[in-house]
Amino acid sequence: MGILVLAAAQVSLTEPGSRIYELFVWLRGSPLGQLMRSSGVWTYGVVNLIHIIGVATLFGSVLILDLRLLGAWKKVSIAAVSDVAVPMAKTGFCIAATAGICMISTNATDYAGNPFLLIKFPAIFLALTNAVILQRQTAWRERKTRELSASERKKLAWMGGVSLACWLTAISAGRLIGYW
Repeated sequence: MGILVLAAAQVSLTEPGSRIYELFVWLRGSPLGQLMRSSGVWTYGVVNLIHIIGVATLFGSVLILDLRLLGAWKKVSIAAVSDVAVPMAKTGFCIAATAGICMISTNATDYAGNPFLLIKFPAIFLALTNAVILQRQTAWRERKTRELSASERKKLAWMGGVSLACWLTAISAGRLIGYW
């Protein structure tokens, strides 16, 4: 069933009338797309390196925080880990997203039929949605002021697991985009 959904979505991406395809056409023709194509081969390589650094910063931070939420390093408070990991993850995401937009704008229409985009972008969306939901949890908001209950820790652990699964999926799909 998943293959059928993926195949149907892939067809809709490559059809000239689809909104996503039209977005890719616009992105490729944008000043950013033109700049990326006209700046020489080194520009794409440097932007790709910046993207990798952003992803590494994001995922390294997320990995440490999510493993702590899952129960690793119990002697270190969730607050102590999150105070460092959350700002680093946000910074890494901003760097990776900015560089990623630059990279895809280079030849956006060439990526329109790439099934790994259909995995990567929803996985990122789910990871970000999970992060927003996490930040709204009472246990997360009060992690600095009191000891969390077992049920609260379990809920945060579940969300940490979802986060890891989403980010690992996004990173894996992103790596496979170039091989399609």
